[in-house]
Amino acid sequence: MGLRPTHYDDILATRPAVDWFEILSENYMVDGGKPLHYLDRIRAEYPMVMHGVSLSIGSTAELDLEYLRALKRLAARVEPEWISDHLCWTGVGGHNLHDLLPLPYTDEAIAHVVERVQRVQDFLGRRILLENVSSYVTYTESDIPEWEFLTAIAAQADCLVLLDVNNIFVSSRNHDFDALEFLRGVPVDRVRQIHLAGHSRNGDLLIDTHDHPVPDPVWDLYAQAVGIFGNVPTMIERDADIPPLAELLAELEQARALAADALEAAA
Repeated sequence: MGLRPTHYDDILATRPAVDWFEILSENYMVDGGKPLHYLDRIRAEYPMVMHGVSLSIGSTAELDLEYLRALKRLAARVEPEWISDHLCWTGVGGHNLHDLLPLPYTDEAIAHVVERVQRVQDFLGRRILLENVSSYVTYTESDIPEWEFLTAIAAQADCLVLLDVNNIFVSSRNHDFDALEFLRGVPVDRVRQIHLAGHSRNGDLLIDTHDHPVPDPVWDLYAQAVGIFGNVPTMIERDADIPPLAELLAELEQARALAADALEAAA
């Protein structure tokens, strides 16, 4: 599950049957206070992974060394199983657009991102995971599909993949491609984690809002992903209209049951 402040006290009081928590790195890259107080207490009980939104690995701006130092300090504190961020850019020229913006799928962009990922991994002393983002625009310069772009970067930078099934579904509807072809185009040995989430509709577009339960079409795509990638660690993202902990735990049980059925069917 994603660790969210509204659930801190319930988690400590009830010790729910959660295998691990994913934290949003930027929420804890601080010197002290309530977030770190709860982080340390919950980390003492559960394994954790770190997930960021501000690495901006695809930007043409210089890598933010102050950000990377803070990320490395947090990793030393949390000792996460892995660290992830998004295959995107979030700003340029000192301006953060507070969005996860897609890249053109070109050889030039691949080379640019690969060099930056290698520098980040060298700095952190570990491989990172990159997540496919949902998108609402495309570039006329793109000359390969998104899954080939993601695969090339993972192979050339020797990084891993956080496969967001909801983002694949959202983008497949927005850009009219086959979501199953995306899944089949990603190397099994690169996928270390899976994200599930809900989304919203805005006219003809699906928007990755993380404010609804996982819908049936995303569950169906997840079952296909499990059949391809196996028993990959999976978590459910909820960042708005966050329900009580019990509701998310029920959704987590649904994911476990579906994954078990998919694994049995694939055996």
